[in-house]
Amino acid sequence: MKKTKHKPFFRGRHVRGEVEGNVILEELSNIPKKGPFREDIDKFRRAGLQPATNLKAIFRDIRNHLAGMAIGITRDETLAQEIINLIFCKIYDEINTAPDDQVTFRAGTGETPEDVKKRICSLFNNVKVEYADVFNRGDKINLDPGSLIYVVSKLQNFCIKDAERDALVEAFEVFIGPALRGSEGQFFTPRNVIKMMIDILDPSPGEYIIDPACGSGGFLIVALEHIWKKLESESKRKGWPAEILVTQKRESAARYFRGIDKDRFLVKVTKAYLAIVGDGRGGIFCENSLEVPSEWNHATQEKIQLNSFDVLITNPPHGSKIPIKGEKMLGQYDLAKIWKRDKKSKEWEKTGVLREKQPPQVLFIERCLQLLKPGGRMGIILPESLFCNPMHGYIMTYLRKKAKLIGLISMPDELFQPYTHNKTCVAFIEKTPPEEDYPMFVAIVKWCGHDSRGNKIPYDDVPKIVPNFIRFQENLNNLSYNKLGFVKKLSEIKFNVFLPKYYDPQIIAELESLKRTHNLTSIKQLVKDKVLAISTGVEIGKLSYGTGEIPFIRTSDISNWELKIDPKHSVEEKIYMQYRGKADIKEHDILMVRDGTYLVGNTCMITKYDTKILFQSHIYRLRVLKPNIISPFLLLATLNAPIVKKQITAKQFTQGIIDSLGNRIMELMLPIPKDAKLKKRIITQTKKIVEDRAELRQKARQISMEVAGKAEPN
Repeated sequence: MKKTKHKPFFRGRHVRGEVEGNVILEELSNIPKKGPFREDIDKFRRAGLQPATNLKAIFRDIRNHLAGMAIGITRDETLAQEIINLIFCKIYDEINTAPDDQVTFRAGTGETPEDVKKRICSLFNNVKVEYADVFNRGDKINLDPGSLIYVVSKLQNFCIKDAERDALVEAFEVFIGPALRGSEGQFFTPRNVIKMMIDILDPSPGEYIIDPACGSGGFLIVALEHIWKKLESESKRKGWPAEILVTQKRESAARYFRGIDKDRFLVKVTKAYLAIVGDGRGGIFCENSLEVPSEWNHATQEKIQLNSFDVLITNPPHGSKIPIKGEKMLGQYDLAKIWKRDKKSKEWEKTGVLREKQPPQVLFIERCLQLLKPGGRMGIILPESLFCNPMHGYIMTYLRKKAKLIGLISMPDELFQPYTHNKTCVAFIEKTPPEEDYPMFVAIVKWCGHDSRGNKIPYDDVPKIVPNFIRFQENLNNLSYNKLGFVKKLSEIKFNVFLPKYYDPQIIAELESLKRTHNLTSIKQLVKDKVLAISTGVEIGKLSYGTGEIPFIRTSDISNWELKIDPKHSVEEKIYMQYRGKADIKEHDILMVRDGTYLVGNTCMITKYDTKILFQSHIYRLRVLKPNIISPFLLLATLNAPIVKKQITAKQFTQGIIDSLGNRIMELMLPIPKDAKLKKRIITQTKKIVEDRAELRQKARQISMEVAGKAEPN
């Protein structure tokens, strides 16, 4: 039997092989310790770990593997807990391993899954001992050895602690999914927005900071990083020894940072993360921030009191489906009362009557102000509708009386997509007695660094907001007048509408420039002069759909100045006769989408072939009463002019997740050319387009009828 030659180890050298009986030695950069296999020498050193640049993709791959292969664990919540435990093992290992030493969080060549699990479980025991107030003694790594080694192998080459984005948020987003977030109103804030808000609030060492809806701790972690950078600068300036800086950093985390969340799992995540990066876990509590403070646990009451915080930053739960109820809880808040608008003064006034329920985001506004010291400042993400919808006017009235609005930033539709279509606005508020008039910083963000599917894109306006805000603070006259930063005085706010996009400076400038060549006429003025009449359609109920062949026009049936050739829903003659008086239609009427997501402002003209229809209430009907003053064809063309489309976008407000132009259609300014020849040409060409399309559409309809043997007479 042939003997197998084993390759011996020599001190500092590795036997690479033999050539004609000569032993070939290879220099190693370090001497292997007991345990590693020969193939692992020079691998997994702490200093060699690479920054993780796309954690979401890594965690998505892990989640897909575990969903199909993990034994005994199938629920996303359980998988998330396992991954969180492993992440903290990884971060703990990174912190406690010397640069030239081999990390414990690894799966080496030739190791069995059982050996890897044994080592990782031992590492987790160390984590539990050091952070006993975060992890329970009975917490375990429950993944089967095969699944565990897969996770370890996917993460072992990366440095999670130095990752570009919060590893915990990434893991939570992937493993918990949108279902839990939707039901709890939990929308996790993108890192770039968190950083922008922290930079604007600019907290300093020694200021007390709180997030009363802290989730997985994103705001607190970035705020802590901000404070630490200031401490590092101070250390360089004053020449502190390294140990003094470390002490100052830990004290800032432990003494000045507070967080509350009612989700116990999220609180555990935040406590664990703060424990590892900054020892601030003692300030994080599982409570309902909106509850009566005397009902909180004693430990919470000791560290969190009303009127005690310098800086507050939060993204509270949003949603009408998760309302706050109960007289005891609602009774704490003025914003839980019913407010009525005085018919004469048009001002909102609080009554003594308590509402039955109120969405949490509304009450959070008041609770956040209660938590702040006089002079304290906060940044809060709220639904766009609170800043503009008429029904929420009392909220802005309350804010105007209680505090100063320092800044308002409209965020793009994609900000929280693909998880929710909830549109938001970031508000910066100072708890100081409001002045009669003062300037506010206002901005409109178009790009947020990712698209509607959550994929990264190269466009991001968010970081550009901060330097503009700094210029605003330093010198009002030094602020460029554009979407990413402009000034609006409180006295310039119209109709209690605080939404930044409503005051888009580029629209104002463009309308001003048109005055030389156009007459600017508002729809309100045309209605007042009885040149134009506006109404909306009807709702017939879903049971009426498909009962006949008379088109019932919905918003999706209007596109490119015409109706679809085959509307989705049609009704019987009986239904048509019942509703036609409430939504009558004539040739040359214009239909315009009033409510929707992306369709608001779409228009079409009614032709002689379309007069027997019904249309839904989400659609305006515009009827020209005096065509000698404005032709319906000129009106159609003007409603589709780019400047009018921009106005429509600025004046459509969100109601839940649906946009509506509402009565603000009256505010649209129409640019009517002063040049008579240009005006005539527009009318002629528009008329030809409408009539030619109508004939082609009718011909197509007839052809389809011929196929079925139901040809209509010409």
